[in-house]
Amino acid sequence: MYNIPGHHHISMITKNANDNNHFYKNILGLRRVKMTVNQDDPSMYHLFYGDKTGSPGTELTFFEIPLAGYTYRGTNAITRIGLLVPSEESLHYWKARFEEHEVYHAEIGTYANRPALKFEDPDGLRLVLLVGEGERLDFWETWEKSNVPEEHQIQGMGPVEMTVKRLDKLARTLTDMFGYTEVSRNESEAIFQSIEGEVFGEIVVKYQDGPSERPGRGSVHHLAIRVKTDEELEYWAEQVKQRGFHSSGIVDRHYFKSLYFLESNGILFEIATDEPGFLVDEDIETLGEKLDLPPFLEERRKEIEAKLAPIKD
Repeated sequence: MYNIPGHHHISMITKNANDNNHFYKNILGLRRVKMTVNQDDPSMYHLFYGDKTGSPGTELTFFEIPLAGYTYRGTNAITRIGLLVPSEESLHYWKARFEEHEVYHAEIGTYANRPALKFEDPDGLRLVLLVGEGERLDFWETWEKSNVPEEHQIQGMGPVEMTVKRLDKLARTLTDMFGYTEVSRNESEAIFQSIEGEVFGEIVVKYQDGPSERPGRGSVHHLAIRVKTDEELEYWAEQVKQRGFHSSGIVDRHYFKSLYFLESNGILFEIATDEPGFLVDEDIETLGEKLDLPPFLEERRKEIEAKLAPIKD
Protein backbone atom coordinates (compact mmCIF):
# COMPACT_ATOMS: atom_id res chain seq x y z
CA MET A 1 0.00 0.00 0.00
CA TYR A 2 1.16 3.51 -0.84
CA ASN A 3 1.19 6.36 1.69
CA ILE A 4 -0.39 9.80 1.25
CA PRO A 5 2.49 12.27 1.87
CA GLY A 6 0.20 15.20 2.73
CA HIS A 7 -1.92 17.88 1.10
CA HIS A 8 -1.32 18.83 -2.54
CA HIS A 9 -3.50 21.95 -2.90
CA ILE A 10 -6.85 23.32 -1.88
CA SER A 11 -9.31 25.16 -4.15
CA MET A 12 -11.75 27.93 -3.24
CA ILE A 13 -14.23 30.37 -4.80
CA THR A 14 -13.51 34.10 -5.05
CA LYS A 15 -15.79 36.83 -6.34
CA ASN A 16 -13.05 39.16 -7.60
CA ALA A 17 -9.69 38.02 -8.98
CA ASN A 18 -8.05 41.41 -8.47
CA ASP A 19 -8.98 41.63 -4.80
CA ASN A 20 -7.92 38.01 -4.35
CA ASN A 21 -4.58 38.60 -6.09
CA HIS A 22 -3.86 41.66 -3.93
CA PHE A 23 -4.61 39.84 -0.70
CA TYR A 24 -2.63 36.66 -1.32
CA LYS A 25 0.34 38.30 -3.08
CA ASN A 26 0.67 41.65 -1.37
CA ILE A 27 -0.67 40.98 2.12
CA LEU A 28 0.07 37.28 2.68
CA GLY A 29 3.28 37.53 0.64
CA LEU A 30 2.74 34.36 -1.40
CA ARG A 31 3.94 34.00 -4.95
CA ARG A 32 1.32 33.78 -7.69
CA VAL A 33 2.75 30.71 -9.37
CA LYS A 34 0.15 30.19 -12.07
CA MET A 35 -2.43 32.40 -13.75
CA THR A 36 -4.64 30.18 -15.85
CA VAL A 37 -8.32 29.32 -16.34
CA ASN A 38 -10.73 26.69 -15.11
CA GLN A 39 -10.15 23.94 -17.66
CA ASP A 40 -13.81 22.86 -17.45
CA ASP A 41 -15.04 26.47 -17.87
CA PRO A 42 -12.31 28.68 -19.39
CA SER A 43 -14.40 31.83 -19.00
CA MET A 44 -13.20 32.03 -15.37
CA TYR A 45 -9.73 32.57 -13.92
CA HIS A 46 -7.98 29.86 -11.91
CA LEU A 47 -5.25 31.43 -9.79
CA PHE A 48 -2.58 29.50 -7.86
CA TYR A 49 -0.45 30.86 -4.99
CA GLY A 50 2.34 29.13 -3.12
CA ASP A 51 6.05 29.12 -2.45
CA LYS A 52 8.76 29.94 -5.01
CA THR A 53 7.81 27.10 -7.38
CA GLY A 54 4.29 26.24 -6.20
CA SER A 55 5.49 23.08 -4.48
CA PRO A 56 2.79 20.51 -3.67
CA GLY A 57 1.66 21.23 -0.11
CA THR A 58 1.91 25.03 -0.49
CA GLU A 59 -0.72 25.73 -3.14
CA LEU A 60 -3.88 27.78 -2.53
CA THR A 61 -6.02 28.00 -5.68
CA PHE A 62 -9.05 30.10 -6.52
CA PHE A 63 -11.77 30.02 -9.16
CA GLU A 64 -13.13 33.51 -9.93
CA ILE A 65 -16.96 33.54 -10.11
CA PRO A 66 -18.06 37.22 -10.30
CA LEU A 67 -21.72 36.31 -9.69
CA ALA A 68 -20.96 34.23 -6.60
CA GLY A 69 -23.26 35.06 -3.69
CA TYR A 70 -22.55 34.74 0.01
CA THR A 71 -21.75 31.39 1.55
CA TYR A 72 -24.45 30.12 3.91
CA ARG A 73 -22.43 28.30 6.56
CA GLY A 74 -23.43 24.81 7.55
CA THR A 75 -22.22 21.26 7.83
CA ASN A 76 -20.81 18.81 5.26
CA ALA A 77 -18.18 21.26 4.07
CA ILE A 78 -14.51 22.15 4.33
CA THR A 79 -14.69 24.97 6.86
CA ARG A 80 -11.17 26.26 7.65
CA ILE A 81 -7.65 26.15 6.18
CA GLY A 82 -4.52 26.06 8.31
CA LEU A 83 -1.33 27.76 7.11
CA LEU A 84 2.00 27.12 8.80
CA VAL A 85 4.36 29.81 10.11
CA PRO A 86 7.78 29.25 11.72
CA SER A 87 7.32 30.54 15.28
CA GLU A 88 5.11 32.15 17.88
CA GLU A 89 6.99 35.38 17.15
CA SER A 90 5.62 35.04 13.61
CA LEU A 91 2.06 35.10 14.95
CA HIS A 92 2.74 38.48 16.56
CA TYR A 93 4.25 39.73 13.29
CA TRP A 94 1.12 38.65 11.43
CA LYS A 95 -1.26 40.11 14.00
CA ALA A 96 0.42 43.50 13.57
CA ARG A 97 0.36 43.10 9.78
CA PHE A 98 -3.35 42.25 9.81
CA GLU A 99 -4.05 45.31 11.93
CA GLU A 100 -2.05 47.49 9.52
CA HIS A 101 -3.95 46.16 6.49
CA GLU A 102 -7.35 46.01 8.25
CA VAL A 103 -7.69 42.24 7.85
CA TYR A 104 -10.41 40.67 9.98
CA HIS A 105 -8.72 38.52 12.63
CA ALA A 106 -9.08 37.16 16.17
CA GLU A 107 -6.69 37.32 19.10
CA ILE A 108 -3.79 34.89 19.23
CA GLY A 109 -5.00 31.64 20.78
CA THR A 110 -4.81 27.95 19.95
CA TYR A 111 -6.15 25.71 17.20
CA ALA A 112 -5.69 21.94 16.90
CA ASN A 113 -3.54 22.10 20.06
CA ARG A 114 -1.08 24.62 18.58
CA PRO A 115 -0.53 28.39 18.96
CA ALA A 116 -2.68 30.01 16.29
CA LEU A 117 -4.17 33.18 14.81
CA LYS A 118 -7.52 32.96 13.01
CA PHE A 119 -8.34 35.38 10.18
CA GLU A 120 -10.49 35.78 7.06
CA ASP A 121 -9.77 36.88 3.49
CA PRO A 122 -11.87 39.50 1.61
CA ASP A 123 -14.41 36.84 0.59
CA GLY A 124 -14.88 35.62 4.17
CA LEU A 125 -12.83 32.45 3.69
CA ARG A 126 -11.84 31.15 7.13
CA LEU A 127 -8.13 30.59 7.64
CA VAL A 128 -5.78 30.14 10.58
CA LEU A 129 -2.04 30.62 10.96
CA LEU A 130 -0.41 27.94 13.13
CA VAL A 131 3.05 27.35 14.51
CA GLY A 132 4.45 24.15 13.04
CA GLU A 133 6.96 21.87 14.70
CA GLY A 134 9.74 24.46 14.68
CA GLU A 135 11.52 23.00 11.66
CA ARG A 136 11.59 24.24 8.09
CA LEU A 137 9.43 22.03 5.86
CA ASP A 138 11.53 20.09 3.35
CA PHE A 139 9.24 20.86 0.42
CA TRP A 140 8.94 24.63 1.04
CA GLU A 141 11.10 27.01 -1.02
CA THR A 142 11.69 30.59 0.08
CA TRP A 143 10.28 33.26 -2.25
CA GLU A 144 13.03 35.89 -2.12
CA LYS A 145 10.86 38.64 -3.67
CA SER A 146 8.05 38.28 -1.11
CA ASN A 147 7.29 41.43 0.86
CA VAL A 148 7.14 39.28 4.01
CA PRO A 149 10.51 38.60 5.73
CA GLU A 150 11.74 35.03 5.29
CA GLU A 151 11.61 34.33 9.02
CA HIS A 152 7.84 34.96 9.03
CA GLN A 153 6.79 33.66 5.59
CA ILE A 154 3.90 31.21 5.30
CA GLN A 155 5.43 27.77 4.75
CA GLY A 156 2.54 25.86 3.27
CA MET A 157 -0.68 24.19 4.31
CA GLY A 158 -1.30 22.80 7.78
CA PRO A 159 -4.54 21.32 9.18
CA VAL A 160 -7.60 21.40 6.95
CA GLU A 161 -10.90 21.45 8.84
CA MET A 162 -13.93 19.50 7.66
CA THR A 163 -17.33 19.76 9.34
CA VAL A 164 -19.64 16.80 8.74
CA LYS A 165 -22.79 15.08 9.97
CA ARG A 166 -21.27 11.59 9.86
CA LEU A 167 -17.84 11.80 11.42
CA ASP A 168 -17.30 8.03 11.53
CA LYS A 169 -17.97 7.69 7.80
CA LEU A 170 -15.25 10.21 6.95
CA ALA A 171 -12.96 8.69 9.57
CA ARG A 172 -13.20 5.28 7.90
CA THR A 173 -12.41 6.76 4.50
CA LEU A 174 -9.31 8.48 5.87
CA THR A 175 -8.02 5.57 7.95
CA ASP A 176 -9.20 2.40 6.18
CA MET A 177 -8.73 3.57 2.61
CA PHE A 178 -5.95 6.18 2.73
CA GLY A 179 -4.04 4.99 5.78
CA TYR A 180 -4.32 8.18 7.86
CA THR A 181 -3.67 7.84 11.60
CA GLU A 182 -6.29 9.05 14.08
CA VAL A 183 -4.23 10.95 16.66
CA SER A 184 -6.99 12.35 18.90
CA ARG A 185 -10.77 12.28 19.35
CA ASN A 186 -13.50 13.58 21.61
CA GLU A 187 -17.29 13.59 21.23
CA SER A 188 -17.28 16.40 18.66
CA GLU A 189 -13.88 16.35 16.93
CA ALA A 190 -11.17 14.01 15.64
CA ILE A 191 -7.73 14.75 14.18
CA PHE A 192 -6.09 12.64 11.49
CA GLN A 193 -2.56 12.76 10.06
CA SER A 194 -1.37 11.36 6.75
CA ILE A 195 2.11 10.95 8.25
CA GLU A 196 1.92 10.43 12.01
CA GLY A 197 3.50 13.34 13.90
CA GLU A 198 3.49 15.68 10.89
CA VAL A 199 1.16 18.67 10.77
CA PHE A 200 1.37 19.34 7.01
CA GLY A 201 -1.00 16.46 6.17
CA GLU A 202 -3.43 16.93 9.04
CA ILE A 203 -7.22 16.89 8.74
CA VAL A 204 -9.42 18.12 11.59
CA VAL A 205 -12.92 16.61 11.41
CA LYS A 206 -15.71 18.26 13.42
CA TYR A 207 -19.17 16.85 14.00
CA GLN A 208 -22.11 19.18 13.33
CA ASP A 209 -25.72 18.33 12.58
CA GLY A 210 -28.08 20.61 10.70
CA PRO A 211 -28.35 22.04 7.17
CA SER A 212 -25.48 21.53 4.75
CA GLU A 213 -23.44 24.53 3.71
CA ARG A 214 -24.61 26.42 0.62
CA PRO A 215 -21.39 27.42 -1.16
CA GLY A 216 -20.56 30.86 -2.47
CA ARG A 217 -17.74 33.36 -2.26
CA GLY A 218 -15.23 32.27 0.36
CA SER A 219 -16.26 28.62 0.32
CA VAL A 220 -13.90 25.70 -0.29
CA HIS A 221 -14.53 23.65 -3.42
CA HIS A 222 -12.21 20.70 -2.72
CA LEU A 223 -9.07 19.44 -1.03
CA ALA A 224 -6.42 17.71 -3.13
CA ILE A 225 -4.15 15.18 -1.44
CA ARG A 226 -0.75 14.18 -2.80
CA VAL A 227 0.53 11.15 -4.65
CA LYS A 228 4.00 11.00 -6.14
CA THR A 229 3.53 9.15 -9.43
CA ASP A 230 1.03 8.15 -12.10
CA GLU A 231 1.32 4.56 -10.87
CA GLU A 232 0.23 5.60 -7.37
CA LEU A 233 -2.69 7.56 -8.80
CA GLU A 234 -3.85 4.47 -10.69
CA TYR A 235 -3.66 2.47 -7.45
CA TRP A 236 -5.83 5.00 -5.61
CA ALA A 237 -8.28 5.15 -8.51
CA GLU A 238 -8.86 1.43 -8.06
CA GLN A 239 -9.30 1.83 -4.28
CA VAL A 240 -11.92 4.56 -4.81
CA LYS A 241 -13.74 2.36 -7.32
CA GLN A 242 -13.70 -0.71 -5.05
CA ARG A 243 -15.34 1.26 -2.23
CA GLY A 244 -18.19 2.37 -4.47
CA PHE A 245 -17.42 6.10 -4.57
CA HIS A 246 -18.40 8.00 -7.71
CA SER A 247 -15.28 9.44 -9.33
CA SER A 248 -14.21 11.46 -12.33
CA GLY A 249 -11.67 8.90 -13.46
CA ILE A 250 -8.11 10.09 -14.04
CA VAL A 251 -7.91 13.56 -15.61
CA ASP A 252 -4.79 15.18 -17.13
CA ARG A 253 -4.62 18.77 -15.82
CA HIS A 254 -1.32 19.47 -17.66
CA TYR A 255 0.43 20.53 -14.41
CA PHE A 256 -0.54 17.27 -12.69
CA LYS A 257 -2.86 14.33 -13.19
CA SER A 258 -5.72 13.83 -10.78
CA LEU A 259 -8.92 12.10 -9.83
CA TYR A 260 -11.97 13.57 -8.04
CA PHE A 261 -14.45 11.75 -5.84
CA LEU A 262 -17.19 12.58 -3.33
CA GLU A 263 -16.99 10.88 0.05
CA SER A 264 -20.11 9.89 2.00
CA ASN A 265 -20.78 13.36 3.51
CA GLY A 266 -20.42 15.07 0.15
CA ILE A 267 -16.87 16.39 0.72
CA LEU A 268 -15.07 16.58 -2.64
CA PHE A 269 -11.56 15.14 -2.63
CA GLU A 270 -9.00 15.29 -5.40
CA ILE A 271 -5.98 12.98 -5.56
CA ALA A 272 -3.19 14.77 -7.49
CA THR A 273 0.30 13.85 -8.66
CA ASP A 274 3.40 15.89 -7.78
CA GLU A 275 4.66 15.98 -11.36
CA PRO A 276 5.16 17.60 -13.79
CA GLY A 277 4.50 20.82 -11.81
CA PHE A 278 4.17 24.46 -12.79
CA LEU A 279 7.55 24.79 -14.50
CA VAL A 280 6.38 22.53 -17.33
CA ASP A 281 5.48 25.59 -19.43
CA GLU A 282 7.23 28.52 -17.71
CA ASP A 283 10.64 29.64 -16.49
CA ILE A 284 11.10 30.03 -12.74
CA GLU A 285 11.94 33.74 -13.12
CA THR A 286 8.61 34.60 -14.77
CA LEU A 287 6.38 32.02 -13.09
CA GLY A 288 2.79 33.21 -12.78
CA GLU A 289 3.27 36.52 -14.61
CA LYS A 290 1.24 35.78 -17.77
CA LEU A 291 -1.84 33.80 -18.67
CA ASP A 292 -0.89 30.15 -19.23
CA LEU A 293 -3.23 27.76 -20.99
CA PRO A 294 -2.99 23.99 -21.31
CA PRO A 295 -2.23 22.86 -24.86
CA PHE A 296 -5.81 21.85 -25.64
CA LEU A 297 -7.01 25.43 -24.95
CA GLU A 298 -4.16 27.30 -26.63
CA GLU A 299 -5.95 27.65 -29.96
CA ARG A 300 -8.75 29.50 -28.13
CA ARG A 301 -6.39 32.02 -26.47
CA LYS A 302 -7.80 35.15 -28.12
CA GLU A 303 -11.38 34.16 -27.31
CA ILE A 304 -10.47 33.31 -23.71
CA GLU A 305 -8.41 36.46 -23.09
CA ALA A 306 -11.23 38.64 -24.45
CA LYS A 307 -13.53 37.41 -21.68
CA LEU A 308 -11.10 37.91 -18.79
CA ALA A 309 -10.59 41.23 -16.98
CA PRO A 310 -6.89 42.14 -16.60
CA ILE A 311 -5.36 41.46 -13.19
CA LYS A 312 -3.39 44.33 -11.70
CA ASP A 313 -0.30 43.38 -9.76
